[in-house]
Amino acid sequence: MALRLHDTLIDRVIPVEPREPGHVRLYVCGPTVYDEPHLGHLRSCIVYDVLVRHLREHGTRVTYVRNITDVDDKILRRAAERNEAPAALAERYTEVYQRTVQRAGCLAPDVEPKVTEHLQEICALIERLIARGAAYVVDSDVYFQVSAFATYGKLSHRKLSDMEAGASGRMSEDESARKRHPADFALWKAAKPGEPSWPSPWGPGRPGWHIECSAMCMKHLGDSCDVHGGGLDLVFPHHENEIAQSEALTDQALSRVWMHHGFVEVNKEKMSKSLGNFFTAGDCFRLVEPEAVRYFMLTCHYRAPLHLDWNEDAAGQVTHFPQIEECERRVEYLYATRLRLVAIPEERIERGDVRVDPELRGFAGRLREVLDDDLNMPVALAAVAELLKRVNDACDVASRKKGKIGGATLEAMQAALALIGRVLGLGLDDGQALLSRVRTRRVVALGLSEAAIEAKIQQRIDARRARDFAGADAIRDELLALGVELMDSPNGTTWRLTH
Repeated sequence: MALRLHDTLIDRVIPVEPREPGHVRLYVCGPTVYDEPHLGHLRSCIVYDVLVRHLREHGTRVTYVRNITDVDDKILRRAAERNEAPAALAERYTEVYQRTVQRAGCLAPDVEPKVTEHLQEICALIERLIARGAAYVVDSDVYFQVSAFATYGKLSHRKLSDMEAGASGRMSEDESARKRHPADFALWKAAKPGEPSWPSPWGPGRPGWHIECSAMCMKHLGDSCDVHGGGLDLVFPHHENEIAQSEALTDQALSRVWMHHGFVEVNKEKMSKSLGNFFTAGDCFRLVEPEAVRYFMLTCHYRAPLHLDWNEDAAGQVTHFPQIEECERRVEYLYATRLRLVAIPEERIERGDVRVDPELRGFAGRLREVLDDDLNMPVALAAVAELLKRVNDACDVASRKKGKIGGATLEAMQAALALIGRVLGLGLDDGQALLSRVRTRRVVALGLSEAAIEAKIQQRIDARRARDFAGADAIRDELLALGVELMDSPNGTTWRLTH
């Protein structure tokens, strides 16, 4: 396999060598469903979606597992705030999350397990850890004993001795009395009054955060997966603890590659609900096309931070996401290019011409090469931009008097555009519909209406027929001042927005 990814464990880019040749088992830590997904959640989905699409395009079988955490302290707190049953709140936000990532063009995972559906597996793992001496029971709580795992801290490159002081400072007096080491973490939490709980050998309660992913990953992918992914914020403690509890049982690596994506940043801080500096995906989708948000996520290498700018009105309402709006224009260009290619008349196509520009012929290989190189999506977009320029140049030639496009060239361009859709998830919508939606939304934002613009165009046509060229020019200038540019051709007058 040619794919190479950065492995956080050893801090370098390495070849992906799956346990079973030709089959990559991928586990990604999904959301805790207590609110609408924000752009950080969306970045995670899109990064791993491109990875899955890229692998499958080149014949690799992928088993993609992405979990849902549907029981957690955050869910319980939010449900209490809203006087809602925790299970109902979690189910509602699970559905919101699934709809949101689908709108962003993400494929559904092969398996999307929920914590509440895996309580039996979780309890079984905890029992095995206790039997091995890697976990201990205090009343009805169960803790993992980090000192029982000699390489604890290897993923985050931290020493257990250095963690002790920091962990001690964060513990309550009760925790300090119960834990054998400050870094020990909960595998099972005893139920508190009024909280949902499940039966266990240690009494009613619920699982700790970390054990759930080990149980779901191991159930659906075996004791060792090939790639385990998530955000950088999960390196410690979540993934560090996953490694400890899993490998303490199996004595083998939980994952062959640990892949982590960077944050979406606002004012140079990680976007997060705890900081209150987040934008939901829905906030963006009201102002731009979901596909523009997807394109924006591809403009930065997945390991780097992605900075987001925005504008707001006097009332503090967000009115613009400038970078994403620019990405929307790139998406428009992609769709407009595709429509131009489809619209070339048959008489302008030389079906017998089998010559294809080597640069065009090599597009698929270049796209594969840059994505094989640690999923370098910005360079992939640069290759897409060059392709679109070539397609438009060819369309320009075909539109000239006696202009032609070779049949093989046309087919190669159509194949390349289809490849962009399959691998990057771009250009899969109905082109006319998307362009119409974008134009309508922008017209409304300018305080105009498409009907009023068309009426003005008709007035200009009438003025020209009456040979009132000064009046016709005045209408053109009036529309241009409003941001509407008119374009005359033998087939009539069309218009576009200048901003």
